[in-house]
Amino acid sequence: MSDINQSKPLELPTTYDPTGAEQKWYDAWLAGGYFKAGLRPDAPKYTIVIPPPNVTGMLHIGHALDLTLQDILIRFKRMQGFDALWVPGTDHAGIATQTKVESKLREEGLSRYDLGREKFLERVWDWKEQYAGSIRKQWSKMGLSLDYSRERFTLDEGLSKAVREVFKRLYDKGLIYRGKRIINWDPAAKTALSDIEVEYKEVNGHLYHLQYPLSDGSGYLTVATTRPETMLGDTAVAVHPEDERYKHLIGKTLRLPVVGREIPVIGDEYVDKDFGSGAVKITPAHDPNDFEVGARHDLPQIIVMDESGRMNDQAGPYEGMDRSDCRKAIVKDLQEQGVLIRIEDHVHQVGHSERSGAVVEPYLSTQWFVSMKPLAEAAIGAQRSGKGVNFVPDRFEKIYLHWIENVRDWCISRQLWWGHRIPAWYREGTDEIYVGTEAPEGEGWVQDEDVLDTWFSSALWPFSTLGWPDSTEDLKRYYPTDVLVTGYDIIYFWVARMIFTALEFTGASPFKDVLIHGLVRDAEGRKMSKSLGNGVDPFEVIEKYGADAMRYMLSTGNTPGQDLRFRWEKVEQARNFANKIWNASRFALMNLEGFKADDIDLAGSLSTADRWILHRFHETARDVTRLMETYEFGETGRLLYNFIWDDLCDWYIEFAKLTLYGEDAASKASTQSVIAYVLDRTLRLLHPFMPYLSEEIWQHLPHEAGETITLAAWPTYDAAFDAPDAVAEMGLLMDAIRAVRNVRAEVGVTPGKKVELLAKPTTEASAGILKRNEEYLRRFCNTSSLTLDAGLSAPEKAMTAIVTGVELYLPIAGLIDIGQEIARLTKELASLSAEVERVEKKLANEGYIAKAPAHVVEQERAKGADYRDKRDKVLARIEELKN
Repeated sequence: MSDINQSKPLELPTTYDPTGAEQKWYDAWLAGGYFKAGLRPDAPKYTIVIPPPNVTGMLHIGHALDLTLQDILIRFKRMQGFDALWVPGTDHAGIATQTKVESKLREEGLSRYDLGREKFLERVWDWKEQYAGSIRKQWSKMGLSLDYSRERFTLDEGLSKAVREVFKRLYDKGLIYRGKRIINWDPAAKTALSDIEVEYKEVNGHLYHLQYPLSDGSGYLTVATTRPETMLGDTAVAVHPEDERYKHLIGKTLRLPVVGREIPVIGDEYVDKDFGSGAVKITPAHDPNDFEVGARHDLPQIIVMDESGRMNDQAGPYEGMDRSDCRKAIVKDLQEQGVLIRIEDHVHQVGHSERSGAVVEPYLSTQWFVSMKPLAEAAIGAQRSGKGVNFVPDRFEKIYLHWIENVRDWCISRQLWWGHRIPAWYREGTDEIYVGTEAPEGEGWVQDEDVLDTWFSSALWPFSTLGWPDSTEDLKRYYPTDVLVTGYDIIYFWVARMIFTALEFTGASPFKDVLIHGLVRDAEGRKMSKSLGNGVDPFEVIEKYGADAMRYMLSTGNTPGQDLRFRWEKVEQARNFANKIWNASRFALMNLEGFKADDIDLAGSLSTADRWILHRFHETARDVTRLMETYEFGETGRLLYNFIWDDLCDWYIEFAKLTLYGEDAASKASTQSVIAYVLDRTLRLLHPFMPYLSEEIWQHLPHEAGETITLAAWPTYDAAFDAPDAVAEMGLLMDAIRAVRNVRAEVGVTPGKKVELLAKPTTEASAGILKRNEEYLRRFCNTSSLTLDAGLSAPEKAMTAIVTGVELYLPIAGLIDIGQEIARLTKELASLSAEVERVEKKLANEGYIAKAPAHVVEQERAKGADYRDKRDKVLARIEELKN
C-alpha cells in the first residue's frame, strides 16, 4: 500500500472543490488497494454482491440510490474491522441489450440475419465493452468502494460454466423439461417471456357477443370475447356439465362462423355457469386456461398467428393481416353476417412486454421450462423454519411468500442470440436429446438455437460470482453473503429466484438480510420516465453539487421500503452541510498548527464544554452504530446532521474559541485535544456517507497511524466519557443563551449591539453553573454588563425570558414597547398553559399510569412541575408590567 498522507498542506483551502478531491482520492484508494477483500484474513467477513446493472446504457438516479446504500454498508463494515468484500459486475440483459443493438443495426439498414449469429454477437460484445466501461466510470464518480479484482459479467466463462451445471443438474432431476405449452410471446422481439416479464396495463377495449349456430340448425350458443380474431382458432365451446340450459347440447356440434369448421360442445367444470351466457369459446393455442381445457378433452390446437403477430394460413381470408387489422376486418364481417349481436365497452388488463412494450400474445409454443413447485416448497420451508432471509422492512416477506406460494412453471427459453445458449443438443433425424455441460461426441448433433432467460444466470449471482461450482477459496470464505440491497420492483424477478436456486445448489440462503428500498420519484411523486421528461441524471447532480452531496441526500432522505422524492433543494442543503463541515474544519486546523496525534490528552483538566462534547460524541457514535446496523440511514443522517451542525459547529467550536484565543496554555492544549479527537472521529462516522469530503479533511488532521480514513477504525461508545453533569450544565447555558438571543431578535436589537443582562438563578445548582460560566454568558449574549443575583427584583421596563433554573431580564427601556412585551409573554403563557394541561390530563389517565414504566411517569411529573413553575413566573411578570 502507498502512503497517501505524506505531503499534506498545513491548512485547508478557503473553499472545498469536490471535483478535484473526488478524482484525487478515488485514484489514491485504487492505487492503495484499499477496496480489496482479503486484507484482514483473520477478521470476520462481510459480503455484498452488487445487483448487476444491465449493459444497455447509463446508470440512472435509482441506481445511484441503490449503490450508495451498498457503499455505505461496505465502508461501515470495513471500518468496523471486517474483511469486507463488495463484488462488482454487470448483466448481459438478453432481450434489452439485443433490442438496443438491433435498433442500431436498423439505422444501418441491416438486421441480425444479414450478419449471421457469429458476426451479430461480435457487435453485441463491442456494445457490452463500451457500456461496461461507461458503468465503471460512473461507479468511480460515485465513490463506490468495489473490489474490481473480482468483477464479474453474467456471460463470462466462469458464470457460463455455472449456468450449464445448473441446467444439467435440474434437467437430470426432472426439474427442467421441454414441452409445448401456452407462453407469453413478444411479437416485436419474437421471443418467449416469463410471467413476470409481462406488465399489465388497463386498456379501454370492447366485449364482443357472438352467436355460434348449432350444426343441426336447432339454435345457437352465445359466447363473448375481447379478442374476436382468436375465434379462428376455436376448437370447442364449453358449458358447465350441470348447467340445465345446456346439458342436452353436450356432444352436439356448432358451425364456426367465417371458417365453417364444425366444433363440439363440451362439458367442463372450468366454466362458471353464473357468469355471462354460461358458454365459453375454447381456443387452446391462444389462451392458457383454454389450453388446459383442451388438454382434458383432447382438442386440436390451432395456431392462427405467426411469430410476428400476423395471421397465418389457418386464418382463412385474413391470412397476412396484422392481428389488430384482422380484428377490425372480422368484426365487420361478423356484423354483416349477423353473428355479432352486441358490442360493449370494456376496460380490462392487457399484458405488455416489459422490454419492447408490445402487446403480449398468449401463444402455443415448444419451450424449455423449470418445474417450480419443488424449488418453491424448499424456499417456503426455509422461510417458515427461520432459516430463510430477513426482509427489511419485514412486510416484504409477505409479498415474497405470496408470489412463491402461487408460482407457476418458469419458461426459461428465449428466441434470441445474445445470452447463454441452451446446453441441449438434438441428433438430426431422431428424437434423441442430449443435455450436458459440454457438447456431445459423435456426428449429427445440433445445439438448440435458443438462449436462456437473463434471470436464469442472474439467479445464480450470489454464488456463481464467488466461483461455484468449483470449491474456490472465495466461495468458502465469503458465501453466504450478508445483505442484498435492491428495489421492491424486482422481488419476483430476482430476489425469489436467487433464494430458491441458492437453497437447491448450496444448501444455504444466499444472504442474511434483504434491504428493500423504494423508487426515486420526481418532486411531485411521479415515476421518472422518458415520456414525462422528468428523469434526473446522477452525474449532472455530481457535476453541480459533488458526489458527497448527492449520496447524503439520497441515503438520508427516506426510510427502508419507501419511495424517495428527488428535490434539487435537498441536494443543495446537503451541499451546504458539507460546506459547514469544511468551514468548521478549517477553523479547527488553523488552531491545531504544530499539534500532533501524540499530543492528544483527554485526561487533563477539561472544561464543561469539553466534557459535554465528548459525552455527546460518544452518545452519537453509539446511536449511529445502532441505526446503521438496522439500516435506518435516514435517522442516522438526522443524528449526524444535528450533532455536527448544532452541537459541534454552532456550540462547541464557538465555546472553544474563548479557550483557544485565551492565555491559559493548559486549557488551550486540552481544547485542542478535544477538537482533534472529536473532529477525527466525527469524520469517521460521516465517511460512509461523504467519503471524499471526510478523506480530504481527515488527511490534514492529527490522527493515529493510518494511511486513509477508509481503513480507520469505526468509533465505538466509551462510557468513560459519560458526563451527565456537563450535559445538564451546558443545557442550562444553551437554553439561557438561546432565550436571550430570541428576545433580542423579537425586539430588533441587532446581535452586535451590547445589552445589559440580569440573571436570577432559582436554585443553588443553577447559581453555581451561571457563576462558573459567566464568561460564556457575557460572550454569547453580548452583554455590556452582567448581574447574577438570586435575590434581585425584576426591573420595571425589561424584556423577560424564563428558562429552567433561571429568570433572565434585559433592561432595554426605550428600545421596547411594553404592550408588545406583554403580548409576547401572553403568547408564551398560552403555550405553557397548554403544556401544563396536556401533562395533567396524561397523569389523570389511570390507564396510562398503570401501563407506563414508573420512570416515564416520574419524567412526566417533573415536566409538569417545570411547566407550572415557568407558567407562574411568566404570569407574575405580565402582572408586573401591567402595573
